[in-house]
Amino acid sequence: MPGLLRGVARTAVIAGTATSVSNRVSRRQAGRWAEQDALRGQEAGYQAPPPPPAPTTVAPEDEMTNKIAQLKELGDLRSQGVLTQSEFEAQKARILAT
Repeated sequence: MPGLLRGVARTAVIAGTATSVSNRVSRRQAGRWAEQDALRGQEAGYQAPPPPPAPTTVAPEDEMTNKIAQLKELGDLRSQGVLTQSEFEAQKARILAT
């Protein structure tokens, strides 16, 4: 029994050490890659992409026109057999709720 316990303990120590070393190597390698990417970005004159444009407000008339167009499109899809009646009703409710 003591031999078995000693073997289990030795295996646990070896596995723990291997995990620790592996994690340290992974962190070090990731740091090197990040540093290389940063240097490449500076060399190439990389600039961050511009921020997305601010959302514009839609006039109520335009919003209603968009909803009507979406509902017509849904009706066409239903009549073509692409959507079932229940799918059509669910999408219609979603459009009207927004």
